[in-house]
Amino acid sequence: MAVEIDWKSLGFGYIKTPWRFVANYDGKSWDKGALTQEDMITISECAGVLQYAQTAFEGLKAYTTEDGRIVTFRPDLNAERMDQSAARLEMPTLPEGMFLDAVDQVVSANKDYVPPYGSGATLYLRPYMFGSSPVIGVKPAEKYEFRLFATPVGPYFKGGVKPISIRVSDFDRAAPHGTGHIKAGLNYAMSLHAIVDAHNQGFDENMYLDAGSRTYVEETGGANFLFITKGGKVVTPKSDSILPSITRRSLCYVAEKYLGLTVEHRPVKFEEVKDFAECGLCGTAAVISPVGKIVDHGKEICLPSGMEHMGEITKKLYDTLTGIQMGRIPAPEGWLREIK
Repeated sequence: MAVEIDWKSLGFGYIKTPWRFVANYDGKSWDKGALTQEDMITISECAGVLQYAQTAFEGLKAYTTEDGRIVTFRPDLNAERMDQSAARLEMPTLPEGMFLDAVDQVVSANKDYVPPYGSGATLYLRPYMFGSSPVIGVKPAEKYEFRLFATPVGPYFKGGVKPISIRVSDFDRAAPHGTGHIKAGLNYAMSLHAIVDAHNQGFDENMYLDAGSRTYVEETGGANFLFITKGGKVVTPKSDSILPSITRRSLCYVAEKYLGLTVEHRPVKFEEVKDFAECGLCGTAAVISPVGKIVDHGKEICLPSGMEHMGEITKKLYDTLTGIQMGRIPAPEGWLREIK
């Protein structure tokens, strides 16, 4: 069927599509799962997800490439990270292949909602798992549900990419030895007040420092940091409480293998930030959001790349990775999974 959507006017929000995937865990094993058109969920008022936030999620996209194929980008890494999140939250991991099969089925069933090449839009996929059975004592639920839905979304940057301003936050994103390294819903709930407060103060995002010493850069809560030195080296912060971004890992590979740049993944002290030439936030939604200014309690750090344009190396990274995703540039083996 033909879907009438003004692809170029799409925002980054939810639009219901016909099909989603659902699988259930009965306390012993997962069923095989299936597609359904039912988008409403009925659970106990005492469900584990409602009482103790026992839930984890992922985010990835399906694209139409330049030659007309429909592909997803490195979904095997999302599957791996979903299992890591589930294990950390005492939820059952998915049977081998179920995650990727669910992605394939949902994209194929909703292929009319995959935006055309050149529109700037994509089909966003949201896999998630939650405790569905009643829990009143503080313990894991016995039963779980895994679901995956799709929604077409517009480009993250409307009207072109513009550098953003961020602030150093007084709030902590994640505790040492906590859950910062997994994609748990509770991590994002904790960040909501901080991001609303940042917006109210005129900033686009927060820069979180490590909770232990508050001297090292961590992430923003929704994206990893990527810095460029004045000598052209790519530097990304390393910490056990940072979410291992698939986009960040891909950009680092692109930097080394496609652009011939030196990459360092190491702890980054906040005092170093003033000496970097460029800064970006990397994640699924925007790929890279360039940062032009960082404010530390009234003290401004203005990146040499400025507030008007994406930095030169940051733009090369952005153009190369999006070129790979859209099929304009040959992809490393296994990075693009074609949907039939």
